[in-house]
Amino acid sequence: MDDTPNTLPTSLPALRVAAREAGFTMSCEERTGSLLAVLAAARPGGRILELGTGVGEGTAWLLSGMDGASRLVTVELDPGVQALARRRLGSDPRVTFVAADGGEWLEKYDGEPFDLVFADTWPGKFTHLERALDLVAPGGTYLIDDLLPQPGWPEAHEASVRRLLADLEGRHDFRSVRLAWASGLAMAVRGASEGTAPHDAARAGDRPEG
Repeated sequence: MDDTPNTLPTSLPALRVAAREAGFTMSCEERTGSLLAVLAAARPGGRILELGTGVGEGTAWLLSGMDGASRLVTVELDPGVQALARRRLGSDPRVTFVAADGGEWLEKYDGEPFDLVFADTWPGKFTHLERALDLVAPGGTYLIDDLLPQPGWPEAHEASVRRLLADLEGRHDFRSVRLAWASGLAMAVRGASEGTAPHDAARAGDRPEG
């Protein structure tokens, strides 16, 4: 089965040209993008957070799946890189661009939680993980990528990936799955009720009384 996406955001070709001209090589892989679009489409009227705008390829995928009532906040440390995304996507009223350090933004944010959090940079993934997970609403999804070996990984980064996955899978308030696909993904969903995983609640409800 060919898993190459056959429907692309209309802004993607221009964003790819901008990335090449800027020498930016860290945009999300297009299969990851197609998953982002599906996850966004699954949340009508949803609140979405992207950590790491880059030149906006992931942003474009998210917007392509969002309905008119959904809202996206995307945070990027490098304002020059984010300006490329703003130039092509900034007219869309559903997206708010924030130029800031992702870790500092996570620490200061005091608004509503998000239905989907996509961490495509170190803050919210290898740092500030707990804070990013705190911002996932009940029933919401947390997605991270680039977990398979990548060019330019720092020394001993593989150990950091292993620790990250162990942290995610050790949590009782999230149900997670590894996806050895695209650039290497992990997805975690917060349980709908505090302290009770959905599958445990279903089992309890299926038990006969008496």
